[in-house]
Order: sequence, then structure tokens, then C-alpha cells
Amino acid sequence: MTIIPAHAKAPKVAFVVGLGSMGMGMALSLKNAGLDVIGIDISTEAASRFAESGGRVASSVKDAAKEADIVVSVVVNAAQTESVLFGASGIAEFMRPDSVFISSATMDPAAARKLAQQVEARGVHYLDAPISGGAVRAANGQLTIMASGSEAAFNAARPALDAMAAKVYELGDSAGAGAAFKMINQLLAGVHIAAACEAISLAAKLGLDLDKVYEVITASAGNSWMFENRIPHVLAGDYAPLSAIDIFVKDLGIIQDMARTERYPVPVSAAALQMYLAASGAGMGRDDDASLARLYAQLSGVALPEKTK
Repeated sequence: MTIIPAHAKAPKVAFVVGLGSMGMGMALSLKNAGLDVIGIDISTEAASRFAESGGRVASSVKDAAKEADIVVSVVVNAAQTESVLFGASGIAEFMRPDSVFISSATMDPAAARKLAQQVEARGVHYLDAPISGGAVRAANGQLTIMASGSEAAFNAARPALDAMAAKVYELGDSAGAGAAFKMINQLLAGVHIAAACEAISLAAKLGLDLDKVYEVITASAGNSWMFENRIPHVLAGDYAPLSAIDIFVKDLGIIQDMARTERYPVPVSAAALQMYLAASGAGMGRDDDASLARLYAQLSGVALPEKTK
């Protein structure tokens, strides 16, 4: 994370419909790096939390955009991004020429390219910049950002990228490449979480000491970042959402659509998607994605650890 010198003029930054678990951390990272941050969110509670943390809160999209050199949008998907840009009171109408719109939503690369064309036609730069790392890294300015766009878009976005990320990968000179890299990451992440939950639930079925399973696997070749990160949720019986089941319903669904377009088989991620769909259908859609372990437990009569008060 880069700290802007006190004597330097800090670029303005508007966060639009973006002060959720990731967006809040990113906004605070920007503020802590010395940028002048304006926060905005449809949730008054989220906006209030940002204000309580010392951030400025805009009363409208127009107010946020008219000041902004950089707009960072941290919403869920392409449809929400399009709404932020071009819906009622869409921000694209108010952004200044040569300002930059940084889109951090996970979406189909084709959707990213379409949005970029629409934004750039208005004289505004578009940076396709999906993120990875989770809420804790967001708050610490330690995200990984997979970005693509024009040289001008990167130059305009640089103060925000430096503040939010430990690693910024510059992956191409036009939108779509960043989105494609993120979807490969999401394919792996979704499959790895499903595999981790399947394994720990089978261990419970076999009557193994789950804490010891975690200790052994994290020191062995079968470990993965997702096993190491998500299985503690299962061991604690705590499924408060850090990343929800429905995120992977969406993302693995996008993978299926992309693969169908390319006539490319993705049977492993397709099988994982069915488990996320089943968990969502069982009422766990907004719960932590480690809830796949609960689904396996329900299907097989396994008792997993329960949260202690």
C-alpha cells in the first residue's frame, strides 16, 4: 500500500454501491493511504459505518461522481455494474471526461468488454479490475487485483490500485482479460472449497478427530489454500458469511456459460456447481460457502461441530 505524501494533492475517489464486506475495507484502505474518499451505498447502515470510520458520505450518485477522479465499483455482477453506470441516476452520466471507472465485479469477459465500450464512448476510462483476497486483505490494502485496460486507464487508476492492492497484475490493454483471469480463479476456488468440504465431512463420517485431520492435511500434499482457510469455519461451527454460497452459484454458473460458448468441457466445476445449488436450495445461500460441509453432513447423517456460545 502506497501512502500519498501530505503535501501532495490527493485524488478524489467515489465508492458507488460498494460499502459491503469487501468495499468497506477497500474504501478504508484508500482513506488510510491519504486519498480523499467519498463513500456511497444503498444501505444507510453501511454508509453510516463508513462515516463513523472517518469517511465522507455522499448524499447522491451525482454528488459522488462530480468530484471523482476515480470511481471504484465493488458490486456483485455485471447486471449490478450496469445499473450503477447506466440505471436510474447512473454514475456514467455525471463522471468527468478522463476520470476512470474501476470495475471490481466478477463477470463474464464479454460483459466487461461491452460495459467498457459504453463507458469509453463517454470519454471516461474503464479498468476491468476484479479482486481476490477476502475482506481482511481488503481492509489492509493487500488485495490481488487482476486488471486490464488502456494505458490511460491504468495511469488514472494508479493511486487507487496502489492503495488497495499488494499485487496488481496488468493483464492486457483492453477490458475482458481481467475478467477472464478472475473466472479461472473462481473455477479453482469453487472446486477447492467443495473438495475441502467433501473431505472434512467424510473424515467426520469415518469418526476421525477433525482437529487432527486439519493439522495433518495442512502439513501434507493434499492441502489447499481453501482447505486451510475454510475448514476452520467448519471446526468452529461458524457459518457467518465471509463469502456466501450464492457467490459460487453465480460464478460457477458463469463458468458453465463461458465453457458452453467455447465448446469446452468443465465436468469438475459442473459437479461442484450442483453442490452449491443444492446448498442454496436448502436455505444456505447467504451463509458462508463452507456450508457445503453442512450439506454433506445432512445427506450422510454426519454430526459436525456446533458453534459454542
